[in-house]
Amino acid sequence: MSKSLVAYFSASGVTKRLAERLADEIGADIFEIQAETPYTDADLDWQDRDSRSSIEMNDRSCRPAIRTKITDMEQYDVVFVGFPIWWYREPSIIDTFMESCDFSGKTVIPFATSGGSGMGSSGRNMAALASGAKVLDGKCFPVNVSGRELADWAAKWL
Repeated sequence: MSKSLVAYFSASGVTKRLAERLADEIGADIFEIQAETPYTDADLDWQDRDSRSSIEMNDRSCRPAIRTKITDMEQYDVVFVGFPIWWYREPSIIDTFMESCDFSGKTVIPFATSGGSGMGSSGRNMAALASGAKVLDGKCFPVNVSGRELADWAAKWL
């Protein structure tokens, strides 16, 4: 049996609840990806083109600083990475996370929450940042997904 980690970024708490449910169901360790400078409601206003999140998402090279890094990634075989979908892809802070860890030889499975869009290019984007890892396309889940459904989905990689 492989050792697994659920790492996640959550702006509003929705992805956090999903990540906690997944980690509980599969017995995985959990790690919250936090911005060094927390996002405010104004930062997250996607309708304001001058908001922090809009500026970050319009600059593909943007790498928001993260508060803490995982220092013992080598112990994990499978890493589930969760996030809200922003502009049809993963938030830029996920790109920072992917570049800050050595995912060599690991299976990385993205999962997301969204107000209506799918995973978009997230899996492809993340794979480009995780040399030596097997990064899957992942899945977008509704807020009310059951723990059983999450466990059944994750079981194929555990």
